Amino acid sequence: METEGKYLAASPRVLDISNVKVKGILLLVGAIIVWGANWPVMKSGLSHVSPIWLSTLRFATGGLCLFALQAVTGKLRFPPRKDWPLVVSVGLLQMMTFTVLGAIAMTEVPAGRSAVLAYTTPLWVTPIAVLFFRESLSRRQLLGSLLGGVGVVVLFNPFTFNWGDHALVTANLMLLVASFTWAICILHLRHHKGVCSAYELAPWQMLLASIPLVILARVIDGPYDGDGSASFIETLIFMGPFATAFCFVAVNAASMWLSSTSMSTAMLGVPVIGLLMSVVFLGERLTPTLATGLIVISIGILIVTVKSSKAGNKTTD
Repeated sequence: METEGKYLAASPRVLDISNVKVKGILLLVGAIIVWGANWPVMKSGLSHVSPIWLSTLRFATGGLCLFALQAVTGKLRFPPRKDWPLVVSVGLLQMMTFTVLGAIAMTEVPAGRSAVLAYTTPLWVTPIAVLFFRESLSRRQLLGSLLGGVGVVVLFNPFTFNWGDHALVTANLMLLVASFTWAICILHLRHHKGVCSAYELAPWQMLLASIPLVILARVIDGPYDGDGSASFIETLIFMGPFATAFCFVAVNAASMWLSSTSMSTAMLGVPVIGLLMSVVFLGERLTPTLATGLIVISIGILIVTVKSSKAGNKTTD
């Protein structure tokens, strides 16, 4: 009877942890779908405004949405000193640097390929997590990560790349640097022991990203050059509240409970969705090579995330 009593006392917490994991995975899946769709939307947005101004508007509108929502619901709070390293790294690396490099690169690189290169994070995260943070990899995690990396190489297809086009090479290198900055943030989010939630920190991170972006846009792109058309406003509505406010909160929250390797591999779902959306809406061609890469990456994601979910459901502490 005593054992049964202990089990009954513990079971609500086990169920609660399980529910948190399930909700987290659903949020992450939703964010991956929206972010994948955002790559062709960004490509469309670049026909209305210059790259850095587009990035500036994205975080300004996303941040305003979250500030307004938190103020109305009484959740707005200034981050304590312990959380400011996370505000700085996410605001300046994950948000500002990643987005600007991606937007500039897309003036030379198709949206589908841009998404693939920008999300090569497992190639950075996995070795760093193992070597410097002593994260252990199960056989399934290792297999899933390797499949993800192979899928990225297949999608990129370096044998068909025009290495003589210097502007194109530079744009592709920018996307690789963007993926490295994201990898650093994934590791920081995983190992940072802070006070505030991802939701509470997000508007401050977006504010921090927006301030230097305004300066960079004015200096590099010149005066604001948006056309103010209805289609451009629709693009901003999607990119601000959905692809920025919702997605960054969901993904950064997931980064705090998923292992770094699992998180970076799961994020490979973004270029999969991005490629498919680019094929459907931008007319980019789905070749047999691209289809093979998509299948390999999808298998790798499935191996890693299903294992992570099952492990989370068994947690009892």
